Amino acid sequence: NEGAQGGAELLMNTFRAVSVSFLLFSVFFCSFEARASLQRHLSSSANGDDDARRLLDFKAAVSGRDALPDWLPGNRVCDFHGVACTAGRVSSLALSSRQLTVDLRHVVELLMGLDGLESLRLSSANVTGNLSALAGMACPVGLAVLDLGGNSISGDLSGISGLRSCSSLVHLNLSGNAISFSAGGSGALPPALEELDLSFNSISGEGALTWILSSGGCRTLRLLSLKANTVSGGILVAECANFWKLDLSANNFSGGIPDLGACASLEYLDLSANRLSGEIGDGVARCGRLKHLNLSTNAFSGGIPSAGLGRSLRYLSLSDNHLQGHISSSIFESCSFLLDLDLSINNLSGVLPPSFARCSALERINLARNNLSGVLPVRSLSLLANLNSLVLSYNYFSGKLPSDLLANLSMLETLDLSSNSISGTIPWAICQSPQNSLQELYLQNNQLVGWVPATLSNCSKLVSLDVSFNFLTGTIPSSLSKLTRLQDLVMWLNQLSGNIPVELSQISTLEKLILDDNWLTGGIPSGLKNCTNLNWLSLSSNLLSGEIPAWIGLLPNLAILQLKNNSLYGVIPPELGDCRSLIWLDLNSNRLTGPIPGSLAKQSGSIAVGLISGNHYAYLKNDGGPTCHGAGSLLEFAGIRPEQLLRVPSSHACNFTRPYISDTHYTFNKNGSMIFLDLSYNFLSGSIPPELGSMYYLNVLNLGRNSLTGEIPDELGKLTRMNVLDLSHNHLQGPIPPSFSGLSLLSEIDVSNNNLSGAIPTGGQLFSFPAYRFENNSGLCGLPLPDCGDGSSSTSSPATRNKARKKNALLAGRVVIGILFSFFCIVGIVIVAMETRKRQRKKKPAVDDVLGDSRSLERGWKYTGDMREALSISLATFEIEKPLQKLTLGDLIEATNNFHYDSLIGSGGFGDVYKAQLKDGSIVAVKKLIHVSGQGDREFTAEMETIGRIKHRNLVPLLGYCKVGEERLLVYEYMKNGSLSDVLHNPKKGGAELDWTARRKIAAGSARGLAFLHHSCSPHIIHRDMKSSNVLLDDNLEARVADFGMARLVSATETHLSVSTLAGTPGYVPPEYYQSFRCSTKGDVYSFGVVLLELLTGRKPTDSSDFGDNNLVGWVKQHAKLRIGDVFDPAFGAKGKPEMEVELLQHLRIACQCLDDRPWRRPTMLQVVAMFKELHATVPRREADKSPK
Repeated sequence: NEGAQGGAELLMNTFRAVSVSFLLFSVFFCSFEARASLQRHLSSSANGDDDARRLLDFKAAVSGRDALPDWLPGNRVCDFHGVACTAGRVSSLALSSRQLTVDLRHVVELLMGLDGLESLRLSSANVTGNLSALAGMACPVGLAVLDLGGNSISGDLSGISGLRSCSSLVHLNLSGNAISFSAGGSGALPPALEELDLSFNSISGEGALTWILSSGGCRTLRLLSLKANTVSGGILVAECANFWKLDLSANNFSGGIPDLGACASLEYLDLSANRLSGEIGDGVARCGRLKHLNLSTNAFSGGIPSAGLGRSLRYLSLSDNHLQGHISSSIFESCSFLLDLDLSINNLSGVLPPSFARCSALERINLARNNLSGVLPVRSLSLLANLNSLVLSYNYFSGKLPSDLLANLSMLETLDLSSNSISGTIPWAICQSPQNSLQELYLQNNQLVGWVPATLSNCSKLVSLDVSFNFLTGTIPSSLSKLTRLQDLVMWLNQLSGNIPVELSQISTLEKLILDDNWLTGGIPSGLKNCTNLNWLSLSSNLLSGEIPAWIGLLPNLAILQLKNNSLYGVIPPELGDCRSLIWLDLNSNRLTGPIPGSLAKQSGSIAVGLISGNHYAYLKNDGGPTCHGAGSLLEFAGIRPEQLLRVPSSHACNFTRPYISDTHYTFNKNGSMIFLDLSYNFLSGSIPPELGSMYYLNVLNLGRNSLTGEIPDELGKLTRMNVLDLSHNHLQGPIPPSFSGLSLLSEIDVSNNNLSGAIPTGGQLFSFPAYRFENNSGLCGLPLPDCGDGSSSTSSPATRNKARKKNALLAGRVVIGILFSFFCIVGIVIVAMETRKRQRKKKPAVDDVLGDSRSLERGWKYTGDMREALSISLATFEIEKPLQKLTLGDLIEATNNFHYDSLIGSGGFGDVYKAQLKDGSIVAVKKLIHVSGQGDREFTAEMETIGRIKHRNLVPLLGYCKVGEERLLVYEYMKNGSLSDVLHNPKKGGAELDWTARRKIAAGSARGLAFLHHSCSPHIIHRDMKSSNVLLDDNLEARVADFGMARLVSATETHLSVSTLAGTPGYVPPEYYQSFRCSTKGDVYSFGVVLLELLTGRKPTDSSDFGDNNLVGWVKQHAKLRIGDVFDPAFGAKGKPEMEVELLQHLRIACQCLDDRPWRRPTMLQVVAMFKELHATVPRREADKSPK
C-alpha cells in the first residue's frame, strides 16, 4: 500500500510540475503574442497615417475646387470618397471623371507611394504633365491596374518605360491623351503587362508598333489598342501568339492583310480605316476563335474569300472597300454564329444567294451601296427569325414587294430598301402581325405606285416612314394618326392629292413633316400647332391656299419652314419671329402682301444648335432663268441617288450650278440667327426692316420681285457672312449703302430694276460683279457701270459745253474711221487665210487616212474604231449660256489632227492637253486623261457631272466630256495666256508680262477659286495638286484654277495621296503629307502659299542655283532672318518705293502664314480671301491720294 501510495504521490508531483511548466509557457507565449500584436497595430497605424498624409498632400496639390470635399484630416482615410482599403491600407483609388486638375508628377510622387495600392483609376480627371514624370519611380508591389485615360498627358511613348518596375501591372490605359512617338530608342514595358490601351493619341510614324512589340509587348500582351492615331508602316505581329484583342483601326497602316501567325487566342481584330490593300485571302480564316473582324474603310480589292472568314465569327464588316464580283454561296456554309454582317459600300454584283439563310442567328445585315440586283430573296429572308435590321439601299433590286414580306420577321426594327428599282404597290399587309417591331421603313427612290395603304397604321411602333421619290397617288391616309411614336413622315415628290389630314395633329411626337412636290390642296391644318416637336416643316410646291397661320410661332423647335411655290396669301405673321430655333425660312412664290415684319430677326443671337444636326440634305442653288424662282431648294435627301435630282420639277426651270449634298451641321452655338431668308416673288410692300441686319449668320437674303420701297438699310452691311443678296425688281430708292463694301463673302448680288441712285461703293468687291446686276436703276453709276464723272459738267458754261461737244464729235469721227479701216484690213486678211486653208486641205490626207497612219501620231492616240462610229459618239456638255455645237469624238480628232504632237499645249500628272480649233472657229482645250484602272463608267460619269456643274469666275469650267473604251476626254474652256508657271518661268511659252498689279490680281483670283472649292461646294473639294501650272490666265489675266477634282478622279483612295502624286510636284507638297499621305484643305493652303511666293519672287519652287539644298520655301524663310527685301522680284522696282515694299511685305506675311509647318495654324482659304480683300481695299485709296488734285 505504501508503495502504491508513493507512486501516486510521485505521479501527482510530476503532473503539478508539468502544469506549472505549461502555465509558465502559456504566460510567456501570450505575452509574446500581445507584444507582436501591439507592434503590428502600431506599425499598421503608422502606415495608415502615412497613407492619410499622402492623400491629404495629394488633395493640396489638386487645383480643382471641391474635387475631393470629404478628404479631411478628421475623417477616417478608408472612408474618403473613391478610396477602398484592405487591412487598413489604401488598396484602390477610383477618382475617374472628377475634375482634379493635377500634374502627373504629383500622382507619381504621392499616390504611387501608397505601398498597398493595387488599382489606380484617374480617367477623365484632368491630369496634365509629361510621361517623363514616370522615370525612376518606385512602383507599389501589388499595383495591377493603372487607368490614366482621357486626360491631357503628353510626352513620348517611350516614357512608359518608367513603369518597368511595376512588376504586377496587368492593365495600363493611356487612351485619349496627347502622347506622341519619336523613332529610335529602346525601352521596356512592365514585365507582366497584358492590356495596353493607347487609342486616341497623337502617335505617328512607322516605328511605334515595332517599339511596343520589341519592348516586351509581343511576349506578354493580350490586348493592344492603337485606335485613332496616325501610325504608319506595315503590321508585323506574326510572332505575337498571345493576342486575344488587337485594335489598330483609324491609322495609316499600309500593305496587305498582315500575317497573324498561329493566332490561336485571337478573338477580336479591327484593322478598319487604314490604307491596307490587296486581296483579303484566306489567312484570317486560320484564326479559329475569331469572333469580331472589322476590315472596313480600306482599299481591299478582289472578291470575298469563297472559303469564308471564320466559323466562330459573330461580327464581320468588310464595308467601304473595293471588293467586287458575286457573293459566293459557299461563304455562308459555316456562319451559324454570325450576328452582324456588313458588306456595304463596295462593288459587289449579281444576286443575293439564298444560302445566306443558313446564317440563322443573323440580327443585322447591311449590303447598301453595291451593284446587287435581281428579285429580293424574300423566302430566305423570312427564315432569319432574329433579324433586327435589314439595309439593302442603293442597289438594283427589282420586282414587287410581297404582301407577307414581314410575316415571319417579328423582330425586324429597320427595313431600308431605298434607291432600288422596286415596283408595284406598298403591301397592305406589311405589318399584319400584331407582334411586329418595325420602327424604320425606308422605301424612297423606287418605282412604287398606287395609294399609301391605310394599314400602315398597324406598324404601331413606327418612328420613321419615308416613301418619297416614288409615283404614289391618292390621299394621305388619316389613319397614320394612330402612329403615336412617329417622328419622321417624309412623302415628298409623289402625286399625292387632297388635303393634309387634320388627324396628323394627334401625333405629338412628330418632328419632320415633309410633303413637298405633290398636288396637295386646302390650307395648313390648324391642329399641327399641337405638334410642338416639329423641327422640319416643308410643304413647298403644292396647291395650298389660305393664310400662313400665326400659331407656327408657337413651335419652339421649328428650324426649317418651307412653304414656297403655293397660293398662300395674306401677311407674313410677325409671330414667326417667336420661333426660337428657326434658321431657314422660304416663302417665295406665293401671293403674300403687306410689310416684312422686323420681328423675323427677334431670335437673332440666341438660337441654339442641334435640332436638325445630322440630317442628309441636298441644296440646289438656282442660277437664274425667266421661270426659275427663288434662291434655291433645300431637299431632305436621305436614301436618294444624286443622279435622280433631274426628277425634281424645279430642275427643268432652273440651271442648278451644283447640287450641294451633305449632312446638316450648325456653325454657331447658342448665338445663332437665321441663315436663309427667301421672300421673293410675292407682293410685299413697305420698306426693308433694318432689324434684318442683326441676322449675323444670314447667308442668303432674297427679297427680289416684290414692291418694296424706301432705301436699302445701312444695317444690311453688317451681314458679313452674306453669300447671296437679291433685292432686284422692287421700287427701292437712294444709294447702295457704303457698308456693302464690307460684304467680302458675296458670290452673288442683284439690285437691278429699282430706282437706286448714286455711286456704287468702292473698296469692296461690288465692282467685280456683272453690270446687269446693277442695271435699270435711275441714277446708279460707277464700276461696273459707267463712271459717275467728276461733276464739273453741271456747273460749266454753255460755251465750254459746246466746245466739249465739238471735241467729242471730232474724236468720235476719228474713232469711226479707224474702226472702218481696221475692219476692211481684217476682212482682207480673213479672205487670204481662207484661200490658203482651202489649198492646204486639198493637200492634206482625209481624216480616215490620218487615223490609219501611225507615223503621224508621234505622241498621239490612235483610234482603231470606225470613223463613222467616232462621228456618232457625242460629248456630254454642261454650258447653257454658251452651248458648244453638237460635238462628236470625230470633231475632236479632226480639230487636233488626231491629237498630234503639234496640237499639244501642256502635260501634267493627269494627262496631256491639246488645243482644238472647232469648225465654227472657236478654240477649246481637250485633256486626254491618263488611264484609270478599276474605275467604272458610272463612277466616271458621276464625277464628271459633279465637276461640270461647278461654276465660278476663278475656276476653269469643264464644258463637256466623253468616254471611248478606256479613253476619257475632257473639254475645257481655252485660256489664251496659258499657265501662270509658263508666264513667270518660261517667257518663250508665256507671252504676257506680269507687273505687281497683275500678280496681285492673280493671287486674289486663285485664292477665291480655291476658297470656293473648300467652302462653297458640298462635299468640300480638296484640290490636292495646287501649283502655278494649274493656275491658268484668261484674256484679262484673271486667274482660273484648273484640274480641281482630277486627283479624286484618278486616285482610287479618294482622300489619300499616292506616292507618285507626292513625287510629281516637289516644292508644293506640305510636310505633313510625307508622314500621313492624307489630303486636307490645309494642305491646299500650303500649296497656295508656294504659288504666292512664286508671284512675289518670280522664282520656281525648286531647282534654283540660289537655293542650294533648300527649296523656295526654305530659301525665303532663311532670308527672312537676314534681308527680307532681297526675296522680291527685281522686276517690280520696289526699292526706293516704301509703299510698294510695305504692300509686298504684307503679301509675304500672308504667304508665310499659309506655309506654317503646323497645319492647324494655317488660315483657311476664306480667311486668305478676306485678308486679300482688306489689304487690296487700301491700295486704291493710296493710289488716289498720290494722284494730282
